[in-house]
Amino acid sequence: MIGLLSKAWHDDDGQDIAEYAVILAVILVLVVGTVRLIGSNSNTAFSAAASSIQ
Repeated sequence: MIGLLSKAWHDDDGQDIAEYAVILAVILVLVVGTVRLIGSNSNTAFSAAASSIQ
């Protein structure tokens, strides 16, 4: 994935802003999904820890 982005960044023959926007959108979806998954799992873990303390 990083090699593809590096190649896309340096090889700008025939590329335009729309292709970069698509790449940015895919990365954004992956980041948002990861943050939501981690947030959900950490919320569950903190809730369990709080319940056991009380």
